[in-house]
Amino acid sequence: MNQTLKAALWMTGAIVSFTSMAVAGRAVSLDLDTFEIMMYRSLIGVGLVLLVSSLAGTRNQIAMRKMGLHTLRNISHFAGQNLWFYSITVVPLAQVFALEFTSPLWVILLSPLILGERLTASRALAAVLGFIGILIVTRPSPETFHIGLLTAALAAIGFAGSAVFTRRLTRTETITCILFWLTVMQSVFGLVCAGIDGDIALPNSTNLPWIVVIAVAGLVAHFCLTTALGLASATVVMPIDFVRLPVIAIVGALVYGEALDPLVLLGAAVIFGANYYNLRAETRTVTKT
Repeated sequence: MNQTLKAALWMTGAIVSFTSMAVAGRAVSLDLDTFEIMMYRSLIGVGLVLLVSSLAGTRNQIAMRKMGLHTLRNISHFAGQNLWFYSITVVPLAQVFALEFTSPLWVILLSPLILGERLTASRALAAVLGFIGILIVTRPSPETFHIGLLTAALAAIGFAGSAVFTRRLTRTETITCILFWLTVMQSVFGLVCAGIDGDIALPNSTNLPWIVVIAVAGLVAHFCLTTALGLASATVVMPIDFVRLPVIAIVGALVYGEALDPLVLLGAAVIFGANYYNLRAETRTVTKT
């Protein structure tokens, strides 16, 4: 089996996991708010990370260096994930996923500020094309505006910030260390935010399985995506990842009766094109150097 086919199989796992997390998040939102979902998901995640790292012999890699950077990374991710969970409950799933694909474009804009990377002409063009795609997806007007579209766009910015800070962390920290502090810190953030009103709902026999699905699917999705990127280039993997959009659009139509909006698919295609153009430009630059 060649590397590209192996990467495609791992990406299938990522697509199934991301889709499962969206369905589970919408189901559990009937009983729990987003802060409670994040708290329980992260608590389960702590146990999973400790178990897997113990079995893999990487638990000794967990260290308390760069705690400030870990905190910034996890605040950004916590905000993005909460906004994402809220968005999938109030607007069609395809729109949320389409806007989520703008995250790499926000990374382009944030990297010069946080990582000191240069904003090249190709990166700037990709960002502009991505913004056009956002306008096609959201079609902002007093009649069509919904707060869920804004929160979905803000979620993408949160994920972009998390990605940029993660890139900084990977210069000195291992994946085990990063995942451990991700789950621990977000458990604390979730507990504080969920308990600020003095009322934390406990999971019951109905929603507990959904919470477990969210926790496991989240970790599995990122593991599959990371593994796929280790087997094939981003220019191969990312087009496969784009399959998430038609898949979630079909799920939304079959399960929730959401309309298949051609303009959402068109806007998402423009966003994907912007991402793919930037990936090809970056690949050509690396090859030349």
